[in-house]
Amino acid sequence: MVHIAISGHRGLGAATSKLVEDAIVHALTERSDVTGVSCLADGADQIFARAVVDRRGALEVVVPAQKYREGLPAEAHAEYDALMKKARTAHRLNFVESTSESHMEASKLMLDLADELYAVWDGQPARGYGGTADVVAEARSRGIRVRVIWPEGAQRD
Repeated sequence: MVHIAISGHRGLGAATSKLVEDAIVHALTERSDVTGVSCLADGADQIFARAVVDRRGALEVVVPAQKYREGLPAEAHAEYDALMKKARTAHRLNFVESTSESHMEASKLMLDLADELYAVWDGQPARGYGGTADVVAEARSRGIRVRVIWPEGAQRD
């Protein structure tokens, strides 16, 4: 079973979310027996996790901090809760506050668990510590295969 971690942009508009979803589903069709590893943030994380679950893959969640859910946009809570219920395993870090540091540590744990990283990434530098560019750099430094997913027409906020 291959373990694929996800890192990607948040705050995606509806059109970009659909493009990303289609690209992730297409990428997953090339695989069988997948375990997805996600922090379940809004945007790419939840899109990927939903695609894995819908394809009957296993889901492992990494929760960066005790107050992580509260730091997500309110409109992302229902999907976060639904996906948490479907998770085979939830790895919880010891941070209380949801910070850039806790997010990067969660990403490092995801990479510890992963054979590959899907990066929903526009190729630009991270906007803050622990952003997608930082996770891609960490994965590459470890020799983990990175598959960049940024479909034509996709845009960031």
